[in-house]
Amino acid sequence: MHKTSVVIIGGGPSGMLLSHILSEHGIDNVVLEKHTRDHVLSRIRAGVLEPGSVKLLRDVGLSTRLDKEAKFHNGTLIVWAGSERLEIDTMKYTGQPMAAYGQTAITEDLYDARAKSDGVIITEATDIMLQDIATDEPTVTYQKNGNRQEIQCEFIAGCDGFHGVSRNSIPVEKRRSYEKTYPFGWLAIMSETKPLEDIVYANHKRGFALASQRNEKLSRYYIQCDLDTDIKDWPDDKFWEELKSRFPRQMADEIETGPSIEKSIAPLRSFVNEPMRYGRLFLAGDAAHIVPPTGAKGLNLAFADVFYLSRALERFYHGNDSSYLDNYSKTALDRVWHTARFSWNLTRLLHRFPGDEPFDQKTRESELEYLSRSEKAMAAIAEQYTGLPL
Repeated sequence: MHKTSVVIIGGGPSGMLLSHILSEHGIDNVVLEKHTRDHVLSRIRAGVLEPGSVKLLRDVGLSTRLDKEAKFHNGTLIVWAGSERLEIDTMKYTGQPMAAYGQTAITEDLYDARAKSDGVIITEATDIMLQDIATDEPTVTYQKNGNRQEIQCEFIAGCDGFHGVSRNSIPVEKRRSYEKTYPFGWLAIMSETKPLEDIVYANHKRGFALASQRNEKLSRYYIQCDLDTDIKDWPDDKFWEELKSRFPRQMADEIETGPSIEKSIAPLRSFVNEPMRYGRLFLAGDAAHIVPPTGAKGLNLAFADVFYLSRALERFYHGNDSSYLDNYSKTALDRVWHTARFSWNLTRLLHRFPGDEPFDQKTRESELEYLSRSEKAMAAIAEQYTGLPL
């Protein structure tokens, strides 16, 4: 049996960031990841960072590459009804820029940092089981190379995503889930092309579209699609044609096309699990909540969880103070619900829903027009888009 202070389930960005911060504070930890490192690093995910997430990465010494390669921008555009547009000017209303920097790059940075610090990361750990999590001496068992292994610890951090084992290790009668599924998905591609200068959301009669970015030579584009869409029916040429049809002509002409290097379809959902703590198990990231990607909040919300949890554990081990651990679930959920509401509202505002009547779209356009005319309303949405301070 191996012993450690904290077992972290999940080797994605939230689990690896937590591991890095804990190690910086001298708190022993082990990361268990069911996939290989190559598999984890191959996943294409979010790429827009709030100022709070950028500051967190800088504060823990993980921003060298980010500061060189990230594309910082002062706002986001929304276009609708063919040509009308408004700008969410984050610099004007909050004094802070957003950053485009891919989750894959962040995860690479984290794995490199943990390797330099001799961090214990056990990949291809299968059949993970959490035991005695309501006691002061929980254990985690897993299968590796045909052998059953066991780790005794003081705390477990469940950072293993929506389909992981952590959340489901909490007794059903001790947790409650809130969920909303959306009747559409996003068809996405990545291409090695120069992105538009701004991140642009489009509300169009053919459906939602988004022009996003990862760096100066890497673009990410999305279009709203039906849930039964088959990716095989969407060769690159068809995707580019449909994407451009959803943007104003001048903007569409500026979109640089090219072969896709990744293509995927993702359904949209909102999900929140309460509480985010049970005994010595603490949930973080997608293990506890999912938000639709419309507001670019998923990774940022996971990093907020990591900040709250790492602070709580540091205070416990070095300050003999358990109050932050006791309040972790409430503190994290306050931010989760605020973010879930914002992401839901932006999704409602920018998408066309099956069964919509003309009234529904006219009210959306009226709301967008109001935002474009009201300084107070724009300041409110800019504040939510950049994220409240941690």
